[in-house]
Amino acid sequence: MNPPLIQPASPHGRPCITDDYSLEVTVRDVSGLVQVAKALPPSTQIAIPFLPTDDKAARVAAIRTVRRLGFEPMPHFAARRITSASAFDGFMTETVAGGGITRCFVVAGDPPHPLGPFPDSASLIATGAFERCGVNTIGIGGHPEGHPVMSEAECWAVLESKCRSIEERGMSPMIVTQFAFDADIVLRWLEGLRERGLNHPVRIGVPGPAGVATLMRFAAQCGVGASTAILAKYGISATKLLGTSGPEKFVDRLAAGLTIGHGAVRLHFYPFGNIGKTADWISHYASTR
Repeated sequence: MNPPLIQPASPHGRPCITDDYSLEVTVRDVSGLVQVAKALPPSTQIAIPFLPTDDKAARVAAIRTVRRLGFEPMPHFAARRITSASAFDGFMTETVAGGGITRCFVVAGDPPHPLGPFPDSASLIATGAFERCGVNTIGIGGHPEGHPVMSEAECWAVLESKCRSIEERGMSPMIVTQFAFDADIVLRWLEGLRERGLNHPVRIGVPGPAGVATLMRFAAQCGVGASTAILAKYGISATKLLGTSGPEKFVDRLAAGLTIGHGAVRLHFYPFGNIGKTADWISHYASTR
């Protein structure tokens, strides 16, 4: 039996917003995951991005390692980086169907022009390959603080269309957001999501503890809103780039604002290569709240 998309709160002690968190772990950082595996809850969802430097063998090895550690792998597929339909089908058959993978995440990817026949994530979903290979959940991106090339209206339209397509194919959508700095914007975005009848599970992206310069660099790369006002709300001074910042202010505010009306919501952490530090932060946060 596959674990549910959103696990119930821990039966031990009072519920905490960090219950049933998930992690983003790149292929090159899987060795760090191995080192901290015993500190992570069993069946933790591990999202594995598809980066341009990762070859097929490395991706396959990473997915298998995540499964061997007792976690739930969710490989990413970046549509514009896939060079051919046969390459996509081959990877799906060998790794996803062959490895018992039930969750995949689809994005368009960074290249301005597709390297093969797939211009966007919707075109990957439309192939039918995921359901044929036994996938029952498709993760898709959410952008509470905006998208670098799409308007707000376009973001909602695309999100609604993809959710509808996934459901029509007999699978379940799960929305995983880009990391954010402003919890109030995230809460309003969740309200807009539910008002549109999109009641699917959501994992809110949270930056793990990292250097301020690192956070701002990743924010710029991902198109995340990082104005001086938003950074100050998060607890970062844009004029002081040498310190380290954790997400406690953001997570506290999000936890305080969430209601039943916001639906099924959990956290998805982006460790930026430092899985151990992120795992330590989560453990400490849960023990002090």
